[in-house]
Amino acid sequence: MANDITLFSDDLTSGNITSTPISVLLNDAFSKQATLTDESATLSAGAQFAKYVVSHQLKTGLVVYLHGDLGAGKTTFTRGFIQGLGFSGKVKSPTYTLVEPYVFSRYNIYHFDLYRFADEDEWEASGFREYFNPQSICLIEWPEKAGDLLPEPDIHVYLIHDELQRKIQFLVNPKSNNHSVHSSQAQRFNLIEFKLE
Repeated sequence: MANDITLFSDDLTSGNITSTPISVLLNDAFSKQATLTDESATLSAGAQFAKYVVSHQLKTGLVVYLHGDLGAGKTTFTRGFIQGLGFSGKVKSPTYTLVEPYVFSRYNIYHFDLYRFADEDEWEASGFREYFNPQSICLIEWPEKAGDLLPEPDIHVYLIHDELQRKIQFLVNPKSNNHSVHSSQAQRFNLIEFKLE
């Protein structure tokens, strides 16, 4: 049975996600950067991004590349994203399974982790290409492991975690397969409208 997409309330206090202060450092139509105080802020950022994505009523699907070192928070962000859509089950890391599917009534969400790929030929052999369609939201950790074989992302999410602080940056990709013109992407994703707090 498909999950209905039910977003958490504006203060994100429902379920496992609690509101944690996020300081926005950069905010324009194509880029948003913020500092995250802790892991719960990373979960909250994922949930807020889910709310933003669903509010834009996607008709062509979505591809998000997740960048960051081991332990930077890519899976935590994805957990926040999926739980932010109302999923109450366990959100697992797909490190060994390569992909974890989550079925909702309007979209299928596929969380990929390509860390264990030895080379990009594994992408072709996997049969994952069919997962990228107008009814899918694909979140991909370690996209560089598939080389140029992946579809272009709509948005890059960079997670940086060092001993001083955690940061997150969202960057709209002007070369997405869905929209080849920068202004088209600006109409589809205006990150100024994305409330990250």
